[in-house]
Amino acid sequence: MTQDGSIALLIDADNSPAGKIEEVLDELANSGVINIRRAYGNWKSPHLKGWEAVLHEYAIQPIQQFDYSKGKNASDMAMVIDAMDLLYSKQLEGVALVSSDADFTPLVQRLKADGLKVFGFGEEKTPMPFVNACSRFLYLENLGCPEPAPEKAAETEAAKSPGAGPAAVAKPAPVKKGTNELKGDARLVSLLRNSVAAAADDEGWAHMGAVGQHISKQASFDSRNYGYAKLRDLFSAIGLFELQNRERGLYVRDRRTAPPGNGASA
Repeated sequence: MTQDGSIALLIDADNSPAGKIEEVLDELANSGVINIRRAYGNWKSPHLKGWEAVLHEYAIQPIQQFDYSKGKNASDMAMVIDAMDLLYSKQLEGVALVSSDADFTPLVQRLKADGLKVFGFGEEKTPMPFVNACSRFLYLENLGCPEPAPEKAAETEAAKSPGAGPAAVAKPAPVKKGTNELKGDARLVSLLRNSVAAAADDEGWAHMGAVGQHISKQASFDSRNYGYAKLRDLFSAIGLFELQNRERGLYVRDRRTAPPGNGASA
């Protein structure tokens, strides 16, 4: 998607926290222009007070949707109807859905079938069918929480102490998954190995950029969901690959394909 691509942002306010909206908008700005911004919910509910405080600041249009049945909300249906209307009436290149509700999975599949990119944002409790259906999905807990620099580690620990004042409070860094946990994720291991193999030369080396492009074409994936700011950091942490810096950039190779005694490191 080009930087000028038009994106519609649709927010399920009933199932999303308001505190991450700035990070969501900042992330989407890397992919295009957010021309449509709508948040759906029953705005008479005290549950949405947090959203009310940010609507005007970020030019988000509130869409009122009453709860017609007790214990259920109609926001999901309203979002789906609007998304389909936008699909047929607007020149969009992408749709962003903010929700942790897997009921939107069929909508994602339909939008992608028409050639649109679908950016998903939700909490870590989001069911995997919805996560995997999106062109890219980011967990809100990991969004906008960069890893602290080593020299800042002491300050971060101090900020966690009971006596720390407001000025010492630091934004928490995303929780990194360790090497064993990463290796135990069969889907992740398969995705990384297959992507390296698809872009590899005769010696098994693949340019990291080409690997990233291959991954983006087949799966909803972002290294930040595993606690790593960059794809190279994830490859290094999982311990199954060799990394090599060259004049043309960073290259990666599956350790299983490396000739004996011919290892390399970043």
